Amino acid sequence: MTSAGNDAKASFDELYAQADPRNYFSVLGSLDYAIPDLAKPIIRQVAAAFRAVHGRNATILDLGSSYGVNAALFRYPISVDMIRRRYARREMMDLTSEEVRTLDRAFFASWPRVQPERIIAADVSPSAIDYAQSVGIIDDGIAYDFEAEHPTPLVAEKLSDVDLIISTGTVGYVTEKTFDALLQTTTRAPWVVSFVLRMFDYEPIAARLERDGLTTEKLRSAAFVQRRFYDENEAKQVIGVLRSKGIDPAGLESEGLLAAELYVSRPKDQAAVLPLDWLVRVVSGRNLSFGARLVHVGREGERLVAPLKP
Repeated sequence: MTSAGNDAKASFDELYAQADPRNYFSVLGSLDYAIPDLAKPIIRQVAAAFRAVHGRNATILDLGSSYGVNAALFRYPISVDMIRRRYARREMMDLTSEEVRTLDRAFFASWPRVQPERIIAADVSPSAIDYAQSVGIIDDGIAYDFEAEHPTPLVAEKLSDVDLIISTGTVGYVTEKTFDALLQTTTRAPWVVSFVLRMFDYEPIAARLERDGLTTEKLRSAAFVQRRFYDENEAKQVIGVLRSKGIDPAGLESEGLLAAELYVSRPKDQAAVLPLDWLVRVVSGRNLSFGARLVHVGREGERLVAPLKP
């Protein structure tokens, strides 16, 4: 079950309800939110492998996309820290959301697009999806709760051509129910790339994917830092969940870091030809220095805010 893990994690729900992502990057950036940067080269490698196998570019669904961060980093030569520091400028903080969107539209359009894939973003937050669409970093967006509702005909039509599903930290909020709904709408079984926090059990999702002929491999050689813990309480709760599942937190969560593992699902014949350890090369994050520390996140009026690290 995923509920214990979700209860252990700090809630950032209010960050996803804003009309622009300034607070999102302020708070999560202060916690060294790293998973989009670390996932980017992996997703690019998987997309390249899909292109080599099928002779065409994949249509990608970013599940739990928030403000389209994965799409922006995948498409353009930018990083989370670059975006966060841009938003931290006083001139940006004083703007209205509409002014921010106007500038963001120009900002992203000014970068060369390094990946040709079509990207659809899906999230339960209408505000986040609306932002990502309005600034042009995704090709289409779906604000929908697949855990609670079966896809409508319009949603199903948007999903029908999806070739590759990606998620970075969404599992736990979504379960096999969401993947069951998605696989019932796609015209072919898509490849799936999931970065899953270690406290969550991926087996129910892998079992659902198996029913559509997808075999799931776990990368054994690396873990991926998602972010630092929000506070001591979150650290204690998460480590407690891990230990209850027999997972050793030493060197990762014990050092103040939420860590994820990589699962990739593909048709069995394709996975047999190119195993996961050959498919991806982990070249990011090996030398990142993450010392254990906590960051004060406070309130400024109605907003959560955090200091900009040096």
